[in-house]
Amino acid sequence: MEKLLTIYHGSKQIVEEPTFGEGKKNNDFGLGFYCTESNELAKEWAVSSLTDGFSNRYTLDTEYLKILNLNSPEYTILNWIAVLVEHRLFSIKTPVARRAKQYLIDNFGINVNAYDLITGYRADDSYFDFAEAFLNNGITVEQLSRAMQLGKLGEQIVIKSRFAFSKIKYEGFETAEKEKYYTLRKARDDDANQMYMNILEEESDGLYIQDIMRGGITNDDPRIPRNISE
Repeated sequence: MEKLLTIYHGSKQIVEEPTFGEGKKNNDFGLGFYCTESNELAKEWAVSSLTDGFSNRYTLDTEYLKILNLNSPEYTILNWIAVLVEHRLFSIKTPVARRAKQYLIDNFGINVNAYDLITGYRADDSYFDFAEAFLNNGITVEQLSRAMQLGKLGEQIVIKSRFAFSKIKYEGFETAEKEKYYTLRKARDDDANQMYMNILEEESDGLYIQDIMRGGITNDDPRIPRNISE
């Protein structure tokens, strides 16, 4: 990672001074300021079907920051999903899913609050269906990994600590026009929904979450996909 990054935050408003401690605690990686290195992706995140949005641009000095990169080869897709299930609200439909949530947190969880900055894929709402299906024993870890790889989700950068917030400098904004960027956002969602239906129709002899729990499988098992960005 470059020491000085240009990052973008998609929002319905202009954000000149990001504030530590504000935001939603049920986002992917918990409370933090969610950005991306892609201006175009930030614009997709900023719009709705009714309103334009804004892509706020910043520079971020990453020197001396403690960084967690969930897309690096030392982590598996289950590290990523363990962080998701700990912070986001999942539909727990079965006793298996309740046990699965705790198993993932206990065996694959990472204390994200120990870091200044986190990078990793963003679980758009449509792709969140895949994570939920895996938790409820509906798809295998291999199918989950393939969906994430094919999904073109985009990598998000999440500023977590007060120290990291002190390293942000606002540089300006661009308007995200709903006519263009909501269409792109909807196309991404439609692709995800179609892929989801296709995967549900597949038969798979891979590892379901119940197999992982029964086998006591942990992060060093070679059957677990190691890097969702590959």
